[in-house]
Amino acid sequence: MRNVGKMTIDTPGDREVVMTRVFDAPRQLVYDAYTKPELIARWLIGPPGWTMPVCEVDLKVGGTYHYGWQSADGKKMGSHGIYQEIVPPERVVVTESFDDPWYPGEAVATTTFVEAGGRTTMTMSVQYDSKQTRDMVVKTGMEGGVACSFDHLEQILASQLQSARS
Repeated sequence: MRNVGKMTIDTPGDREVVMTRVFDAPRQLVYDAYTKPELIARWLIGPPGWTMPVCEVDLKVGGTYHYGWQSADGKKMGSHGIYQEIVPPERVVVTESFDDPWYPGEAVATTTFVEAGGRTTMTMSVQYDSKQTRDMVVKTGMEGGVACSFDHLEQILASQLQSARS
């Protein structure tokens, strides 16, 4: 296990990547930010210079999502999948594929939200089709983009908490 900013990343099995981050916010607030498109588009943007002009969410089992990112220099990337399981505000399971696939197969991401003492631990476990695919994804440095996105999420949660107190 290693730390990337405030996030930990681990590869506990041959095909799995697990990313964990603790947020100073109640579970429902973190869950809402993870599932509502108007919030997702503000935090799931990775490193500076990226935006998410496409954020479509049909939050139901069998529903789909589609995310589309764009960099300041015009690069585009998209991902999509199907909601397999939704247990508000505890757990979301989705498939993940990229519009222009850069790894073979489809991943399954399970995200859990556990609250203790007003803080929420969000854990994303991504299962790939093979060890080779998992290793290829890890070598891309994807954890840097995820860590940046989690930093954005932290800022949004802090802003929402501040607004609620006002």
